Amino acid sequence: MGRTGAVQKSLFLEIEHMIICGNEMEPLNPKSLERVVSQRAFQMGSSFPCQICVVGFLCGVCLTSFFLAALTSFGASAFGGISFSTFSTEIPALNSRPIISNVTGGDHNVIRKEREIIMYARESTSPGMDEKVSSLYSAWSDLLDKSIDVDGRFSRWIRLRKVNIPKAPHLENCKLSVEVKQRLDRRLQNESFPPWTIWKGNLDDLLLSTADEQLKNYRDQMISEGAYPPWIAGSDEENYPLTRKAQRDIWLHQHPVNCSDPRVRFLVADWERLPGFGIGAQLAGMCGLLAIAINEKRVLVTNYYNRADHDGCKGSSRSSWSCYFFPETSPECRKRAFELMQDKEAWEKGIITRKENYTSKEIWAGRIPRVWGNPWSIMQPTTEINGSLIAHHRKMDRRWWRAQAVRYLMRFRSQYTCHLLNMARHAAFGWEAAKMVLMSSSKDFREDLEDNNISEIEKFVWSNQKPWMPRPLLSMHVRMGDKSCEMKVVGFKEYMHLAERIRERFPHLNSIWLSTEMQDVIDKSKTYHHWKFYYTNVTRQVGNITMAAYEASLGRETSTNYPLVNFLMATEADFFIGALGSTWCFLIDGMRNTGGKVMSGYLSVNKDRFW
Repeated sequence: MGRTGAVQKSLFLEIEHMIICGNEMEPLNPKSLERVVSQRAFQMGSSFPCQICVVGFLCGVCLTSFFLAALTSFGASAFGGISFSTFSTEIPALNSRPIISNVTGGDHNVIRKEREIIMYARESTSPGMDEKVSSLYSAWSDLLDKSIDVDGRFSRWIRLRKVNIPKAPHLENCKLSVEVKQRLDRRLQNESFPPWTIWKGNLDDLLLSTADEQLKNYRDQMISEGAYPPWIAGSDEENYPLTRKAQRDIWLHQHPVNCSDPRVRFLVADWERLPGFGIGAQLAGMCGLLAIAINEKRVLVTNYYNRADHDGCKGSSRSSWSCYFFPETSPECRKRAFELMQDKEAWEKGIITRKENYTSKEIWAGRIPRVWGNPWSIMQPTTEINGSLIAHHRKMDRRWWRAQAVRYLMRFRSQYTCHLLNMARHAAFGWEAAKMVLMSSSKDFREDLEDNNISEIEKFVWSNQKPWMPRPLLSMHVRMGDKSCEMKVVGFKEYMHLAERIRERFPHLNSIWLSTEMQDVIDKSKTYHHWKFYYTNVTRQVGNITMAAYEASLGRETSTNYPLVNFLMATEADFFIGALGSTWCFLIDGMRNTGGKVMSGYLSVNKDRFW
């Protein structure tokens, strides 16, 4: 061992001795350690080999500093302006020509690029993962946009065979879904009810063997009772009282066995179309007309719907409620009602009436159907206002009825509405879904799949699952603007205060679906870095203008599509915060309380102005 090695060994032994002594007897004195190291370093520095090492070390430090400076400069230019805190996700405006179609263009969609960079900065796990996520996200976008070449291969970014693309968990098979629901919305031959059983979705199509005779008999018995309207989710305790019975009875009332029976009478009504009437007011008015129809034992037939009078609604669904949801009655009854409208005698005998036969008071504040007794008297008190649960108020009967009426009118979504929701979920959750799918699979989705057969459990059981979304999800509707003339308006801070209260009880909650007409609210949401916000990318109000003027500026298609998407997303969310003074929030609450969400509760910043 040379002199340098001896000095190093001596230094290590002396430091080790001091540390051991310090642990056993007293704290190590920093000055003592510094003095020993300095002395030994001076002895080592006098040796020629050590001097060579020092010079090499200093050269290495210089080179390292140079390369670090270059890399830092490059990183700043590549990721400048990107926040690494929780970010908001904007959803393209929803119209007949979806913005998502831009994804298949030559340039990447701006929204997708921003999400790609942010997700890479936040969650990248491997150098090649983000490229795969981008490819899969783009492939799903191509599917939504139906941009397929004549040879069956996807255009632009991806050259894949369709069968090789993994199923998108956040997207619904709209065509299949509508086919299933159409079967559930019409009677079986020689039956009083459609095939309503506790067997959900495609499970009803499962072929049973002759040995399953007892099971068939039990199924037939359930159908004959009609006790399970398939659009009601959750147990009876998770819905308003008598929801299943009310929905069954409304469907029967609106679908008589023989529409041509002379005893069947009709009420034909256009939707309200005055400029000051929003979608919420239109729905509330139609709820009143449905109540009149039930009280007078008439079948309600809706006619012209101005919000569906746009190019997105094709064929016979244009200007019709059926563009967005299933019709309120059967095609046979609609045909019969329109025939009777041409019959003078039918008008004289009162076989047919129209909206103009009733006063505004009868429509908006008329008698609630008493067919089911007074179920509103036992509604669960799950709404909180100002820190207290509301157990009773003056309009409990109207709250229960509007919930039932809106749930029936929106019981099944059309293929057009299903597609709007697919676009919204893809723009909001598609990137997360793609990453989730790829990280959970051991295969590269670009490889050929050996087995494309769908198992029975996938076809009949799992196909009934709702599209994926990040959960838990809080929906928040912030109503301001010209609503101040009708209710107490509060700032966004108050809504977020309620959100924080929910998170105190559910600390895993961090995602908010935000709907509002005010740009100021969107701007303020960006200051809450510990929340992730999703919202539609649509022009919003700046300043205080009327809702009618704002909707006119958007155009009929956009001003209808994006609110309906927000409405339906709110009904699917785990929690909801709104303002019961807003008719829109009132109706969302009703849909949630007939959709298995009663026990999720409802935090409102104010109470309905009529309570």
